[in-house]
Amino acid sequence: MKPADIFIAILVAVIWGLAFVASRIALDEFSPELMTAMRFTIAAVPCLFIPKPKIAWSLLIAISFTLFLGQFLSQAYGIAHGVPVGLTSVVVQSQALFTIGFAAIAFGERPTPVQTLGIVVAAVGLLLICGTVGYDFSVGAFAVLMIAPICFAVGNLLLRGARGAPMFALALVVNGPAPTFQSLIHMSPTGLVCLLAIGAISTSIAYWLWGRLLRDYPAAQVVPFALLVPFVGSAASSIVFGEKFGPLRLAGMLTVIGGIAVMVLARRPQPLPKTA
Repeated sequence: MKPADIFIAILVAVIWGLAFVASRIALDEFSPELMTAMRFTIAAVPCLFIPKPKIAWSLLIAISFTLFLGQFLSQAYGIAHGVPVGLTSVVVQSQALFTIGFAAIAFGERPTPVQTLGIVVAAVGLLLICGTVGYDFSVGAFAVLMIAPICFAVGNLLLRGARGAPMFALALVVNGPAPTFQSLIHMSPTGLVCLLAIGAISTSIAYWLWGRLLRDYPAAQVVPFALLVPFVGSAASSIVFGEKFGPLRLAGMLTVIGGIAVMVLARRPQPLPKTA
């Protein structure tokens, strides 16, 4: 990769890691439903100026409900109900485990022995994390959070075949019209900055940059940079919120990241054939 593109890949990972902190701050003012609605309202602004991708509406909607709506709404719900930000960033990245597993079921893609080892290691890490559930957050919150990596994985597979969800309506139903509009009317400058950060920067700009890298380079060269996200998210959460991890949870988080590293680094890009 070119040095400039390596910098972009690292920058995207840092943006995504800091987005977990911004989401946690925004959730002090907004419900998970309303924050997700505002996130994608802001992120949808570029749609006014660019044409629709040349894919079927059914596929576009399916990707929207999994890769974006399902992932980010469940992620916001988990954070809002006490799951630590650093832990959330690790759990979301376990999508690599589910992506490989679902690809094996849907497309018959058998993981390599090294990838299988990575799956086992990451699964052990998740089990260690499960052993810490119930102390500072509920089983229900963790269960909802686990929807995020699953939706992420399904969305990844749908993208191989290649936004639009009524989130404001859901916010009105769940929270009621008055609380919803009161949250918007009395939005603080901090809340607005956080929404702009996760809507415009983390969702629109960062995903666009990531897509450009995946277009220009093999996935095996780009995807490993995503391993930086949990470290950035955990470090930022530790600084901003004073988040601490017990031995069992820290061991689980590091084990998950180690398993993911084994999975994404298992396949190296094949060298291009020499031309005469």
